[in-house]
Amino acid sequence: MEVARVQAVASITKGMDTIPSEYIRSESERPAATTLHGVVLQVPVIDLSDVDVNEGKIVKEIAKASKEWGIFQMINHGIPDEVIANLQKVGKEFFEELPQEEKELIAKNPRSQSIEGYGTSLQKEVEGKKGWVDHLFHKIWPPSAINYCYWPKNPPSYREANEEYAKRLREVVDKMFKSLSLGLGLEAHEMMEAAGGKDIVYLLKINYYPPCPRPDLALGVVAHTDMSYITLLVPNEVQGLQVFKDGHWYDVNYITNALIVHIGDQVEILSNGEYKSVYHRTTVNKDKIRMSWPVFLEPPSEHEVGPIPKLVNEANPPKFKTKKYKDYVYCKINKLPQ
Repeated sequence: MEVARVQAVASITKGMDTIPSEYIRSESERPAATTLHGVVLQVPVIDLSDVDVNEGKIVKEIAKASKEWGIFQMINHGIPDEVIANLQKVGKEFFEELPQEEKELIAKNPRSQSIEGYGTSLQKEVEGKKGWVDHLFHKIWPPSAINYCYWPKNPPSYREANEEYAKRLREVVDKMFKSLSLGLGLEAHEMMEAAGGKDIVYLLKINYYPPCPRPDLALGVVAHTDMSYITLLVPNEVQGLQVFKDGHWYDVNYITNALIVHIGDQVEILSNGEYKSVYHRTTVNKDKIRMSWPVFLEPPSEHEVGPIPKLVNEANPPKFKTKKYKDYVYCKINKLPQ
């Protein structure tokens, strides 16, 4: 069955004042009606420079942001601007310069359980509504989890750019887990160990949001929390991320070349609810292409995740069940209680 790619829908509807009905959200979801306009949210910004000297301060800032916001931006994180630029360049080339037939060669198999590959629809669509986005998923770490069938062969520098980014990102991730662990009063290594240590899977997603004639009616990605431990994201320069805070949806202000960090469901579970996963969504733009490169840090599917035992006692009983990650994913995707 031929799948309608949003990129193709966008070229057909360009210049019109309408979009197909399957992209029009219910009134309670439409960004024009539900966003607090004129206010741009300044989420916490954490400076990782001199992390060894300022460790205590950085740990406190990360813990506070993770408890109160579930999202923050990291600057001076140690990933060179050029490495981020190369990652973005090759991803943009995949979506914009390759013939459609070549992109379809790595399309996800609708019969497969795997999320990897080029695609359009993702979760079970509520009332048949679609997001205004195409995407590409593939794992970038550890080597045992990588399936190069889903990595584009073109542009030729795609693999090198992604491998270099993965290498640099791992250094940031180690610092992140250490800070999150210390912020809960645990030993530096304990959260990373509970999360699966060297087996943690790095799943890259490239989101491609073409211009949309009616950005007031559509969403790129519907409101959700991430299933991951944490998500580290670099966007292009086009605004689109919104966060739900204090009963309102707000636009989030970007800092160029910062890493945006989302606390995901699994860190909320590990911390027994001390850290909060962030409820967020993505809007689209009338004239500009928006892209983003989130990397989801996930447990291996058989790994059991539950509150870290040291954080649980009579006064603070477990708020979450301990279960295999694959079972958590199944319940969340099928909208079943956890």
